[in-house]
Amino acid sequence: MAIVIGAAGAATSQDAQGFAPLPDPGEINEARATLGGMLFFDNRLSGDTDLSCASCHDPANGWSSGEAMSDAYGDLAYFRNAPALFNVANRNYLMWDGRLDGADLGTLVRDMLTESHTMHMDSRLAQERLKQVPEYMAMFQDAYGAEPYGGRIYGAIAEYIKTIRTTNAPFDAYLRGNADALSTGAEKGKDLFAGKAGCIGCHSGAMLSDGGLHATGAPDHPDLQTSADRQITLLRHYATMGTPNYMNLREDVGHYVVTKDKADWGKFVTPSLWDVGQTGPYMHSGAFATLAEVVEFYDAGGGEGQTAGLQPLGLNDNEKANLVLFLESLTGDAPTAAAPELPDYAMRAVGQN
Repeated sequence: MAIVIGAAGAATSQDAQGFAPLPDPGEINEARATLGGMLFFDNRLSGDTDLSCASCHDPANGWSSGEAMSDAYGDLAYFRNAPALFNVANRNYLMWDGRLDGADLGTLVRDMLTESHTMHMDSRLAQERLKQVPEYMAMFQDAYGAEPYGGRIYGAIAEYIKTIRTTNAPFDAYLRGNADALSTGAEKGKDLFAGKAGCIGCHSGAMLSDGGLHATGAPDHPDLQTSADRQITLLRHYATMGTPNYMNLREDVGHYVVTKDKADWGKFVTPSLWDVGQTGPYMHSGAFATLAEVVEFYDAGGGEGQTAGLQPLGLNDNEKANLVLFLESLTGDAPTAAAPELPDYAMRAVGQN
């Protein structure tokens, strides 16, 4: 066993194949997480009161949208898959293109609430709406000793999403000493994952991710080329990021929009594989509906333009099936979170605004 430092800074034991049990999420402020759990499901945090965080990160869909590419604000449509939120507190990067630091969940929340193509909310309006809800005023006092304010809203939701964890995944139990937690097929798949298939090269450690960015040639979803709505949100994203020559781009160029370095063209964050059995469709584009399709993609050596050094694997059908069984063993219990009963607005006394 070797000791490694996980994305959240906690030491974890890594075995000879490069695996490690799930890391701890770190300290969680319960009062703020409870408040954030209410706000996460509250449509009043979108400009038109039609969307909540849970609209695209629905616990019933593995904290994702369940769609290849998510919807967007109003009548718009988004150009990427909505990533699931399992173990988000331990990630190195946030967003598929890696534009946000994993240690700054508050900024992630701010961007999702305020971006025009996500929830299009003005934080000044959000705080005034919440001030008209007596229950929220009391919860903010309990959590912060102060009234609703933009940064406190972001922080509370950030605290809540730290609680979204993989629970009871067979492979996590296996790594913690339960040798019977994996089926024979899943154990064979584990050895393929760490050996012949080479998956461990990018999906290692406690998060089953190297925390880096790679261009594997994963294709855009076909709808990106046929949907004007998705192209509009794509080009607006490029414009706000200062992407060179963006009006002549029609593909998702990934991390290039962050660095403007051609070496980063088509690079996307390596996702964690915990709970992968309930977070499809897969890839930044949602181009693959099943884990079997993902395995086929890598067995073929990745896609066009890949620069990650992938090679065809030559797996037979039985090996592919065992690899899928192993991936399914990374999946824990389905989330039980449900939308809470939200408090109503109430008139405030004159002079209390």
